[in-house]
Amino acid sequence: EVQLQASGGGLVQAGGSLRLSCAASGFTFDDYSIGWFRQAPGKEREAISCINSRDGSTVYADTVKGRFTIQSDNAKNTYYLQINSLNPEDTAVYYCAGDLGGCPLVIYEEYFGSWGQGTQVTVSS
Repeated sequence: EVQLQASGGGLVQAGGSLRLSCAASGFTFDDYSIGWFRQAPGKEREAISCINSRDGSTVYADTVKGRFTIQSDNAKNTYYLQINSLNPEDTAVYYCAGDLGGCPLVIYEEYFGSWGQGTQVTVSS
């Protein structure tokens, strides 16, 4: 059973940075993709980015390009989301999700079958 655990959230001031982690376990696939999503209070879940473990290819949602960077450490089965220049609108629960194969050209949550529990990011002004 694939398990994903997101961590690294917290309270940060506007302008700061965070690196979220997603630890993956329970599988040995070499062609697996991890996506990051976020859900702000009262809003729908929003796709952020996706990375494929086999070739490191990445996809970013148009709405977040520039301040977000997705990375992977295959040796640790850990995937990261670096967020820079945080602003209060980034306040949300951030989730990682995974599934076999490459990232979809347009990231959507139904593509991913396994989900982590989420980590809260709160940005103060």
